Order: sequence, then C-alpha cells, then structure tokens
Amino acid sequence: MDQLPKSRTEPDGSAVIRVLSYNIRSLRDDEEALVRVIRACEPDLVLVQEAPRFFRWRKHAARLAARCDLVVLGGGATAAGPLLLCSLRVFVERTDDVLLPRTPGLHRRGFATAVIRVGGVRVGLASVHLSLQAAERRAHAGLLLDRLAGMDVPYAIVAGDLNEGPDGPAYGLLAAELQDCRAVAPWGGGPTFPAAAPDRRIDAVFATKGVEVLACGVPEDLPGLSATDLRAATDHLPVLAALRVAATT
Repeated sequence: MDQLPKSRTEPDGSAVIRVLSYNIRSLRDDEEALVRVIRACEPDLVLVQEAPRFFRWRKHAARLAARCDLVVLGGGATAAGPLLLCSLRVFVERTDDVLLPRTPGLHRRGFATAVIRVGGVRVGLASVHLSLQAAERRAHAGLLLDRLAGMDVPYAIVAGDLNEGPDGPAYGLLAAELQDCRAVAPWGGGPTFPAAAPDRRIDAVFATKGVEVLACGVPEDLPGLSATDLRAATDHLPVLAALRVAATT
C-alpha cells in the first residue's frame, strides 16, 4: 500500500487533514480494539456514527476521545447519534446539532455539524447516518446538501454511514454534488460492511469541489493497526481520507 500522507500545515496556510469516518455501534463491541484502530489512523477529525445516545452518553464520548488523544467537538445524543471528535490542531468556530424530521415508526436521524479552522483553512463538517428506509434516505441526503449550502464556508467535508452503496439514489445525489473521495483517489480497501466479511461500500467520505483528495479507503496497513482489531472494534470498517485544503483567502 502506498504511504498515506501525514497531516501537516504548509507555509502558505494550506493544510493536509486526515479525516476518519467510523460507525462505532454505540461502543457495544471491543472498545480496546476501537481505540487502537483510531489511534493508528492518526486522524485530525473523526466523524462518528452510532455514538452512545443514552445513559451518561457524554461521559462515554469524552472517555473515547481522551483515550484517542482527541476531544469532543460536537454531536452525540443531541444529533441522534452522529458525533464529531477532533485533535488539538483544530480550532472550532461553531457547532450545530441538527435533528431531522421524524418518520413515524423509524429511528430519529440527525447531523452533527461544525465549522472549523486548521492553519489558514476554514471548513464545514457534517457527520451523517442515513436511514434504513430508502425514501427517507433520499430525502435526508437532499436536506444535507441544503444544509451544506447554508453553512457559508469555502469548503466542506461530509462523512458517514449511508446505508446504501454508490448505486443507490441517496448516495448518487451526494456524489453528483460532492467528490466521493474513495472514487477520486482509491487507497486501501473498498468495502466497509460487515466488518467480518465486507462486501458493501456503504460508508464514505465526501468533499466539496476544490478540496484535493490525496487518498481514501479502508485502512489496512498502518503501523499499530491489525486486521483482528478492525474486525473486533465494531461491525463497520472505518474509512480514512487524506485531504489537502487550500488556505482560505
């Protein structure tokens, strides 16, 4: 595997950012393995899905962040599951947890969003977990694009569990407006679910046009990362992207 670019800030203020998307299944699996996976990826940003949402959820989120040398940026139960973690390299401008219209009989969905700065770069973020129901997925993908358009940022990064692959209508709607980072610069593995024997690419990182995608895929060969941990940490495999973002003028 080609070496994944390291995080760095250039003299002109532009930045290479490592972004990790990860469905952690409410920490119901091997948390020790999960911590080792996240640490091995050395992310600046972790866009989490299925974060703990119930009893002492803030404590669980903070514990996970601290064990990974990260801090909680936003989201969690207040966004119906999506969570944002970040390194101390990141300056937080604002956060906003968005609850989506609820379909009777279906799980409440939401977005964890933020505007951040890294070096001279200003970026909008959204962690998403789309519905199991096709029509609701498509509707929420449209609401996500509307949300991004209203964030007043030069660049944006979206990541999450879409519950469908690139041939699905919600995925296609996002890919028509945003860069599907894995498709642009494939690196590592492709399928993300189920972790034990992945055969579907339902987790993804997207970026707005103008963001340079250096590499994106399931990490498979990083120092400190093992296939055993990837299978034990949760039922999804993570998606790791290295992105270069120009300084904001």
